[in-house]
Amino acid sequence: MGPRSRATLWTAAGAAALVFLVALELAARHYGVPGPITHQVREVVFAPESGPVLYAGLALTMVVLTWRQRFLALGAALGIDSLFLLVRWAAGAEMKFGNGALWVVLACAVIAVTRRTGGERVLMLKGVGLGLLLVAGRKTGNTWLLITSKTRPTVLDQYVLVADHALGDPAWLVGRLVDATAPVSVHVLDLVYVQLPLAAALVGLYQLRHVVVERRFPGHHLVRTFLVIGLLGPAVYMVFPVVGPVYAYGAEGGQWAAAHLWPDALPSIGTPQPMPFDGITPRNCMPSLHTAWAVALFVHSRKGSRAMRYAGTFWLVSTLCATLGFGYHYGADIIAGVVFALTIEAAMRSLAQGWDRSGVRLVVHGTVVFTVFLLSYRYLPQEMAGHPWVFGPLLVLATASVVHHYLRTTGRWDAKPAPAPRPDPRPAEPRPEPV
Repeated sequence: MGPRSRATLWTAAGAAALVFLVALELAARHYGVPGPITHQVREVVFAPESGPVLYAGLALTMVVLTWRQRFLALGAALGIDSLFLLVRWAAGAEMKFGNGALWVVLACAVIAVTRRTGGERVLMLKGVGLGLLLVAGRKTGNTWLLITSKTRPTVLDQYVLVADHALGDPAWLVGRLVDATAPVSVHVLDLVYVQLPLAAALVGLYQLRHVVVERRFPGHHLVRTFLVIGLLGPAVYMVFPVVGPVYAYGAEGGQWAAAHLWPDALPSIGTPQPMPFDGITPRNCMPSLHTAWAVALFVHSRKGSRAMRYAGTFWLVSTLCATLGFGYHYGADIIAGVVFALTIEAAMRSLAQGWDRSGVRLVVHGTVVFTVFLLSYRYLPQEMAGHPWVFGPLLVLATASVVHHYLRTTGRWDAKPAPAPRPDPRPAEPRPEPV
């Protein structure tokens, strides 16, 4: 792909992202709450809701800066935050941080436009865009969850519960195990579950550590897959709204729960039907995006150091235990999340290296299996529960087929030598002095 094609692609992606954000803003306004754009603009001055995410966005932006520039940027962010905290302390306001990180990211955008030219400007704007996209992804995710709770008055938990019987009802099994090993297991799993974005940011920073030297981003990295999973996943929530066993069959569901049985006793397996639920709880179960993100983190940690590979494995196993043990997901959500993640990862890798027949087959395979999962959960749950020794292995084998296809295809991709970079016909521009 030549420079002009890449520029066109980036322009199209930016325009699509802007249209998407505006659409979500209008949808949120329709329900009487501010949308992602309003939230982001407010955090320039008002107390931010996601300080750690703002600093993670700053860290991603700083991959395009020299070490001297990074120290200056971080020092400026901390100094600005200190002033904001001092003013909030004097005014008796809530003590939150993160404004300084956002100010520095925006300052980098201004410097890129006013002080940089050519490739250096593009590189810095890419860093700024990556940092802002990470923050915007959090905002858009929250808006998506609001939309699912407002537009889907009924949920399909009964269907997934019945279908999940074919997998041995793992949410009830792991839920009892977590209860039996509390409070140690609860504290560890909760930490892992909540800090998944931080773990992903660390892996992403490791992959992007050479950007400042090579003056270009790698063709594919974890942050890209992470953002696309968060973008596409909520769209499936709209098609298949599910709240999870802790809400549909546990005390967290209150008066809307079908029963207060999770995780002590299984509900009776009857004829499933859509059940009404409140207008607050997000319908964010199918597929399990925490599982999808943990799978993506695991895949990208395979090429890191031994410690990173161990950490990636630990985070994947712990996330699976947390999603089931806390009652946030059914087993059917988990395997759907695995297929969802590998399909998106295959598509992102194919987009980076150029589509070929093997990449298309892999993406089609994952898409078909994921679609069959959803259709089976919705229209064949009683058959699945009635013949668990048939449908359970079939679900596992279908998931394993996608995993095997992914490993085989990407193994061939990794074995191919990378093509030599084409020389740039344009004369090299002098690199600007650090600011």
